[in-house]
Amino acid sequence: MALAPSEGDNGFLTASEILEMKLNAELVVLSACSSGQGKITADGVIGLSRCLFAAGVPSVIVSLWSVGDDSTKFLMSKFYKNFKSGINKAQALRQAILTTMKDYSDNPYSWAGFTLIGEAY
Repeated sequence: MALAPSEGDNGFLTASEILEMKLNAELVVLSACSSGQGKITADGVIGLSRCLFAAGVPSVIVSLWSVGDDSTKFLMSKFYKNFKSGINKAQALRQAILTTMKDYSDNPYSWAGFTLIGEAY
């Protein structure tokens, strides 16, 4: 994962570094393209979301494929507005997707790839 670099740090956060952390976050949103993909093993898909779960994060929102910048910005702004209003994570994402569907109905790839993994509440 690429973050803003700081002095003495290149800004890259690897899966192994995440596994060593204890994160105190209710939700992590990975709204970049294909953030829900990972290596398929006998134990399932191993990717950033699985590493975040191991580090203590109960819920992760990911995209399952490449998504557009404009539609993602629109969807995420609706998600955060919904979530901030007090509804649970799953309903906030669902409502954001339904709203985005109206404005981007000609291209389901713009909104259908986002999913919540983990706890819905």
